[in-house]
Amino acid sequence: MSRAEQKLEGSPMATNFNQTTNDDINSVASVSDDLDSDEELFARSRKRRKTTRKVYKGVEEVDPTTDRKVVLVTGGAGFIGSHTADYLLSRGDSVVVIDELNSYYSVDLKRANIAHNLNKHGPENFTFVEGDICDESLIEEIFSSYKVTHVCHLAARAGVRPSIDDPQIYVHSNVRGTTNLLSAAAKHKVKNFVFASSSSVYGGSKSTFFSEEEVVDNPVSPYAATKKACELLAHTYSHLYSLPCTGLRFFTVYGERGRPDMAPFKFVDRISKGEEMLQFGDGSSSRDYTYISDIVEGTVRAIDRPYKYQVFNLGKGSGTTLKDFISIVEDFVGKKAVKKILPDQPGDVPRTCASTEKASVLLGYEAKVSFREGMRRTVMDYNRRNGLKDSQAVLQGEGEGESKGIKKMVKIVSTAELGLCV
Repeated sequence: MSRAEQKLEGSPMATNFNQTTNDDINSVASVSDDLDSDEELFARSRKRRKTTRKVYKGVEEVDPTTDRKVVLVTGGAGFIGSHTADYLLSRGDSVVVIDELNSYYSVDLKRANIAHNLNKHGPENFTFVEGDICDESLIEEIFSSYKVTHVCHLAARAGVRPSIDDPQIYVHSNVRGTTNLLSAAAKHKVKNFVFASSSSVYGGSKSTFFSEEEVVDNPVSPYAATKKACELLAHTYSHLYSLPCTGLRFFTVYGERGRPDMAPFKFVDRISKGEEMLQFGDGSSSRDYTYISDIVEGTVRAIDRPYKYQVFNLGKGSGTTLKDFISIVEDFVGKKAVKKILPDQPGDVPRTCASTEKASVLLGYEAKVSFREGMRRTVMDYNRRNGLKDSQAVLQGEGEGESKGIKKMVKIVSTAELGLCV
C-alpha cells in the first residue's frame, strides 16, 4: 500500500463518507437582474472594443490534449475545490484531491464536501488524500502513484484580515506549498499547471476595470503578497522547465457550500437569525462578486487550454456595493439587518471590478450569473441546510432567465468574431 493510500485509509474521512450528504444544487444558472451602473459601463466599453479588435501579441498556446485527464486538485475539500472536482468528475476525468483539512473553518463542512463528491460519483475515479502540500515526499508519491497529468492548485490559506495577524503561516502554506507543487509538476512533466491567484494582487487600483496588464507590485496585505509571489514562481518554472502555467485571479467567489467566514454566508446567517452583523465602512465599498459556477467554468476552461504562461481575471465584470448587497440579502431572507457600523479594516480595498476581456478571448470565458440570482440560490441553499422555508422573494425568482444586458456584455467573446489571434 502506498503512503498516499495509507493517508486515505487512515483518515477520519474513511468512516464518514456514507454518513454525510449534501443537497446537489445545479451549478449552471441564469441571470435575472438588470445591469447596474458598472455593468452598463462595461457593456459600452465592450462595444468600443469590438471596433478596435485588440490583438494579444506574444501569446504562446500549447497544443491541448483530448486524452482523459488525471487532475490533482489541491484544496479539493474546500469551497472552490470541491465544486471544481465535482465538475471534472462529471465529465469523466479522474480526480485526486489533497487537502489537509485544517481548522481555518469547520472540518465537518470539508468532510461533507468530500462525501458529496464520493456519494455522487463513486470511488472509481475519485481519490482523496488527507495531507499537506508542503510535504515533499507525499506530493512526490501522489504524482508517481496516480500518474497526474494536470494540476489544479486551489489550496491556500485564504483571507486578507487573518493574514495580517499571522503572516508566517500564509507564507509557509501559500508560497512554500506552491513551490513544492511546481517542482513536482516540472519533474513529472504535467501537461498544464493551473493555480488560483486573487484579485487582491491589484491592491488599491483605481482603474474602472482591473486589467491583467496593470502593474501589481503594491499588495496591501500579506495574503495578496503571497499570491503575487505565486504568480512570479509559476512564471519562473514555466521559463526554466517549459511547464505550462496559468494563474487565475478570482474575484470574490460566493455560492452554495461557501465558506462560513465569507461575507455572503455571514450576512445570510446573521440576518436570518436576527443577530447583529458588522458592517465595515459606510456601505459604499464594492466588490465584483462572482458566482461559483462561473468560476468553475473558467477554471476548467483554463485546464483544457494550456498556455506557456498566462494570467487571467475570472470575475463578473461589475461591482455591487456593500449597501446593495445587504439590501438584496434582506429581500431574500425577509428580514431587516441589525447592523453595527465600524470603520474600514486594515488591508481592505475600496472596490474591485474585473476586466474579463482577455479571459473571454483566450479562454472563451463568460460570467452568466447575476449577483441577485446567485444570492437567491445561496439563500435557498442556506435554508435547505437549516430547515427553513424559502421566502416569497426566493420562490418568485426561481427560473428567471438571462438578462438582455448580460447578453450584450458577452455577445462578442469568440476569437473568430473579434479577429484576434492567439
